[in-house]
Amino acid sequence: MKQGATKKGASKKEPAAGSNTAPTTEELIKFYKDMLLIRRFEERAGQLYGMGLIGGFCHLYIGQEAVVVGLQSCCKPGDSVLTSYRDHGHMLACGMDPNGVMAELTGRATGYSKGKGGSMHMFSREKGFYGGHGIVGAQVPIGTGLAFAHKYKGDGGLCMAYMGDGAFNQGQVYESLNMASLWDLPVLYVVENNKYGMGTSVERSSASTDLASRGVAYEVKTMSVDGMDVVAVRDAGLEAVEYIRAGKGPVLMEAKTYRYRGHSMSDPAKYRTKDELNKMRAEHDPIDNLRQTLINMKALDDEGFKAIDKDIKEVVVASAEFAQTSPEPDPSELWTDILVA
Repeated sequence: MKQGATKKGASKKEPAAGSNTAPTTEELIKFYKDMLLIRRFEERAGQLYGMGLIGGFCHLYIGQEAVVVGLQSCCKPGDSVLTSYRDHGHMLACGMDPNGVMAELTGRATGYSKGKGGSMHMFSREKGFYGGHGIVGAQVPIGTGLAFAHKYKGDGGLCMAYMGDGAFNQGQVYESLNMASLWDLPVLYVVENNKYGMGTSVERSSASTDLASRGVAYEVKTMSVDGMDVVAVRDAGLEAVEYIRAGKGPVLMEAKTYRYRGHSMSDPAKYRTKDELNKMRAEHDPIDNLRQTLINMKALDDEGFKAIDKDIKEVVVASAEFAQTSPEPDPSELWTDILVA
């Protein structure tokens, strides 16, 4: 894990090792359950999309589960979260009800946005989740505004603003970094670098592939972490939020991860080889690797894993049934929740 410049132009240096407490067995099991829930939920969402029950765009989070599970474990009540359109995993990691999320994906009245937001646009103020956002990079200045609100109100909260590596080339991101650094805003900017912005690799779209280093120009503390290792993400997250809550300003974290599916359900992902994908699955899968860790620790046996799998399958199946049996919005809903200037 790498730490870059901090306020007043401090030079780059390695963080102190062992600064965070190791997760307990119970925490590791929870990480496993949370990641598996996201994986199975997304797999079912992909099936429903193929059946024509989910319309519009649908961007799956399969492969990236360790990033949001590790970081959300560092949050406290009152913190705020927002991300881009690859957002179902973030919703579940924030504690949003799988029934309500799946109902929104299928455009039902029982969904979080009453069936009007779909995959990319649902919110839960109760859970501090301020949306998936469909415009690339648009969530970053919004997250900066949420961080400003936390500081203005003095509520002790922070904002986690997630984005992809493609969004990280947007100009509004750097305006946000500058403002957050200038005003010491409590925000963790998370770049989920899954190596491809739509179909374009990072190597072809970014002059420097060391994305975290871009924060140095704004005197922002920077970090880089293995986004396929939930414990590494959690440790980096604890260090980051401790820094932010101490009033020292924003943190920019690059989480190096990988998505197994295409950019969206309509993307065949022919821009990468099967060997590349299979190697990532075989060597770096966050769920399989944590499962092996739990086996080595003798924390769970085969029966324990089967019980977890069974429970999560029941939750996901129930969410799909709830969505498919829920009513569609009444046509009058077209005229509600509209801001008139």
